[in-house]
Amino acid sequence: MLPHISPAETLQKLQEGSIRLVDIREPDEIKSVRVSDSEPAPLSVIQWLPMAPACDDRPIVFTCQSGRRTTLHSELLKKLARGPAWQMEGGMGAWEQAGLPVERGKKQFPIFRQIQIAAGGLVLLGLAGGLAWPPMLWLSAFAGAGLTFAGVTGFCGMGLLLAAMPWNKR
Repeated sequence: MLPHISPAETLQKLQEGSIRLVDIREPDEIKSVRVSDSEPAPLSVIQWLPMAPACDDRPIVFTCQSGRRTTLHSELLKKLARGPAWQMEGGMGAWEQAGLPVERGKKQFPIFRQIQIAAGGLVLLGLAGGLAWPPMLWLSAFAGAGLTFAGVTGFCGMGLLLAAMPWNKR
């Protein structure tokens, strides 16, 4: 597990330039509120991002929304840091609660929730349509197969499609 550091101490060290703050939240979360000097590295793709290793005079502090994701993935983050690494206590929620400075952008409806709504809508449409035209039930099966495939492989075609929609491009 990564050692903890408070949001206030993180801010102080960030202003001194003695740490790097790496935000592992997803892009829609980062767009809505972020620490100005943080480096975005979404957990979903962090393994494939080129990340400079931490060093003794400039360790990495990882943060997420509440600290839960950072705690759950602390072994992976420690490995990716390739040097000294810490976890910010309470994540961005604690940072904001402490009244520390943030940059605010437009709050977006999270892609994950958009996927849930679209997949659920396809299932319901397939079931309701199946009452009038039985082959429509295949739409529900297709949605279920897509969700299963996304869960097993980590590739979500619906997520990519929704990310390309105009309301997610702003």
